[in-house]
Amino acid sequence: MSQRTYCMIKPDAVARGLVGRIVTRFEEAGLTIERLELGLVTPEQAAANYAEHQEKPFYEGLVAYITSGPVVKLVLSGPGAVVVVRKLMGVTNPKDAAPGTIRGDFGLTLDANIVHGSDSPESAEREIEIFFS
Repeated sequence: MSQRTYCMIKPDAVARGLVGRIVTRFEEAGLTIERLELGLVTPEQAAANYAEHQEKPFYEGLVAYITSGPVVKLVLSGPGAVVVVRKLMGVTNPKDAAPGTIRGDFGLTLDANIVHGSDSPESAEREIEIFFS
């Protein structure tokens, strides 16, 4: 059964010219691109997306980073899309991410870790609404 997920290629990856290489990995894994948009994340979208982190010390930096430059917003679909995207991305900290994963191959720091992917089907639907409403 097909599932949808949300993915964002973050400002550091866009600035470094990695969009094509990252999108290719999703396509080669059998995922379908339902929507793709290059654009900026508004402060309102960032606040909605990162609401659970609002009281944490890194929140302001997170919002500043994600709104600092263009991102690529994606809706991807396919069997088990949420899990497939998360495996392709690798763990959050690029220093711990396995070679062959997006973060393992391209990530430089925890703060600028290349890509975001929804962690559940419920999060995916919420994030798709935030970024493609």
